[in-house]
Amino acid sequence: MAKLKLSKHALHEQQENLKLYQRLLPSLDLKRRQLMMEAKKAQDQYAAAQAAVEALEIRIGEELPMLADEEFRLAGLVHLKSYSVIEQNVVGVKLPFLDSIECAVADYSRLATPPWVDTLVQRLKDAVEQRIRAEISAERVRILQIAVRRITQRVNLFEKILIPTAKQNIQKIRIFLGDAERASVIISKLAKHKQQQQREAELVAEAAL
Repeated sequence: MAKLKLSKHALHEQQENLKLYQRLLPSLDLKRRQLMMEAKKAQDQYAAAQAAVEALEIRIGEELPMLADEEFRLAGLVHLKSYSVIEQNVVGVKLPFLDSIECAVADYSRLATPPWVDTLVQRLKDAVEQRIRAEISAERVRILQIAVRRITQRVNLFEKILIPTAKQNIQKIRIFLGDAERASVIISKLAKHKQQQQREAELVAEAAL
């Protein structure tokens, strides 16, 4: 760390720095609180997506108990074909957002399979989509938690280091300049007193002649 200069110019610099830090801190703290709210919202969305997956699995079991009989080969009936994720800007943070999803359904004969297979296909497609949403929600939570941690570090830097240090530096410089000014006044008075004594001595010497 550079040594603090004890001068009027350094005092002005420290005062300007303090004004800048105090002006920036409120906006940083506002962004921190906004990001914390978004992180909480993302956590809620992730929990909701997980709950939706579990609810679908329970619903499939309740609506289609005949799946337990394993009379039909249903493995691979539905699988994820593709999905598209776009970026969403939230309080200056880029987050993934599910734009579209496409599932592929294996060919099956509607004549050779029971009618409830159509319902199963839809439920499986819903389950695939909810799993993808849960994965993306988890990624949003991760990104927002990192953003909250970083902005919190910046707020702490301003609150606990930059602003207190600037205030301390201003106080040190003011004390030094004040002491220097008082010392200058004393020196000036002593010099005037010495000059006056010399003048009086000269006058006494002249009077004695």
